[in-house]
Amino acid sequence: MKLGATGIVMMIGFLALAAAIGVGMYVTEFTAYMGNNPTTCNNCHVMDAVYESWYHGGHKQWAVCGDCHTPHAFIPKYLVKAQSGVRHVSAFLTGHIPDAIRARPSSSDVIQENCVRCHEEMVSNIFDNSPMEFDRYCFDCHRDVAHGERGISILPYQHKEDDK
Repeated sequence: MKLGATGIVMMIGFLALAAAIGVGMYVTEFTAYMGNNPTTCNNCHVMDAVYESWYHGGHKQWAVCGDCHTPHAFIPKYLVKAQSGVRHVSAFLTGHIPDAIRARPSSSDVIQENCVRCHEEMVSNIFDNSPMEFDRYCFDCHRDVAHGERGISILPYQHKEDDK
C-alpha cells in the first residue's frame, strides 16, 4: 500500500498528536485521576479546605471522594470523571477557577443517590414512617456530616490577596 504526500502528512500529524497526548498524560499523572485516592482530588488548591474538612470529618473512615461524588457503576463512574476532568482542566487552562466549588445539579443527584445507597435502611425507615413528602437532598440538612461545618478552614495557612 502506497501513501501519498497527504497521507504521510496526516500520519505524521496523527503520530505527533498521539505523542503530545501521551506525554501530557504522563506528565500530569493522568492515571491517578482514574483511581479513588482522595489526595489526588486535593491536587488543586481550590480543594484544600474541602479535603481538610473531609479528612477531619465523620465520613473519612467510611468513604472517599468517589464514593459520594461519582456513580458506582463502572461506565457512569468514568463518564462523570471524564466530564469533571474536562471542566477542571478547562478551568485551570483558562484561569477561571472558582473560589468555592458548588455541585452542579447532576452532581447533586449523584451525591443523593450515594447517600441513599449507603444509608438505605435508615432512609427506608424515614420514608416508611413519615407522612410528609421529601423534596430535598439529604445534604440540604446534613451538609456538615461529610465535610464538617461550612466556612471553616482548618488549614494552617491560606494565601490571601494582601499577602502578595
